[in-house]
Amino acid sequence: MGALIILAIISAYLFGSISSAVLICRLFGLPDPRTSGSNNPGATNVYRLGGKLPAALTLWFDVLKGMIPVWGSYFLGIEPFYLGIIAVAACLGHIFPLYFHFRGGKAVATALGAMFPVAWEMALLLIATWLVVFRISRVSSMAALVTVSLAPFYAFWIKPQYTVPVIMISVLIMWRHQSNIVRLRSGQEQRTRRND
Repeated sequence: MGALIILAIISAYLFGSISSAVLICRLFGLPDPRTSGSNNPGATNVYRLGGKLPAALTLWFDVLKGMIPVWGSYFLGIEPFYLGIIAVAACLGHIFPLYFHFRGGKAVATALGAMFPVAWEMALLLIATWLVVFRISRVSSMAALVTVSLAPFYAFWIKPQYTVPVIMISVLIMWRHQSNIVRLRSGQEQRTRRND
């Protein structure tokens, strides 16, 4: 592994460590999403706490955290497998942010952003899957779990060279959703709605 690849991996982790949800909640004078609502610093919880605009900004910046490191590495000519590792590093930054006491989110939006530069067709398919499941269930975690479960199959179909990294990201995201899986199985997972 060359110095350029190692630098790209470290940069992706550091960039992913910027917690969009926490910063945007501070900007809008909202409660800390790590200790309010679902206690998850992600766009869905920011929506519950503050509504559409803060949530949309959080989602956008979380997507960029995955997109920018992978896109930059792609233009530097880094091989597909290592692009996948760089995507994983960005997701790990989101989940374990260096600047926020390693208390991060679940990396769904960051993972999606990481896929856009190298497999936009797959990214659009994942978005469509999430939207369909969410529209039916109104449960963000269920939509995320179904989407990441299908992601490796989409990768194998559309961009097989990224299948292994996509599997790694999917396992990572499903691991982060352990508590959601327990609540889904017991029927206690909340539907997404804003607290007014």
